[in-house]
Amino acid sequence: MAWSSPKSPTTVLIVEDEAILRLELTARLTDMGLTVLSADNADEAIAVLDAHREIKVMFTDIKMPGSMDGVRLAHHTRRRWPPIKIIVASGLAGLDLTTLPDDTIFLPKPYPPEDLARALAHLIPGGRPQNGGARLQARA
Repeated sequence: MAWSSPKSPTTVLIVEDEAILRLELTARLTDMGLTVLSADNADEAIAVLDAHREIKVMFTDIKMPGSMDGVRLAHHTRRRWPPIKIIVASGLAGLDLTTLPDDTIFLPKPYPPEDLARALAHLIPGGRPQNGGARLQARA
């Protein structure tokens, strides 16, 4: 995935309970010049968010173990850390996008790497994919 790195350092939090997907996303975003932190559930994500005020974007799956799913985590994040941009991904069929917080980007799984690059470019000033289009579904 061709990517033009943002001008200022950007930290992204990945919240994904499947280790292989979390590692793949971490490698992909690191290769894009982003700083990546990760968590495997919402409780761990909240602890990471508390400890790292530099996080600009949170990428979360919906279905995961723990005290809350990705939709509840997205709402909690929006209330507690309003400046953080949110991307939610899921392979769940029939998801009602109106349940997501405003200004959240939804990526249906499986998504091509170009869609992730386009979503990040939409949220990160100065970062942009260098080619390819994407289907972004944003909850406005």
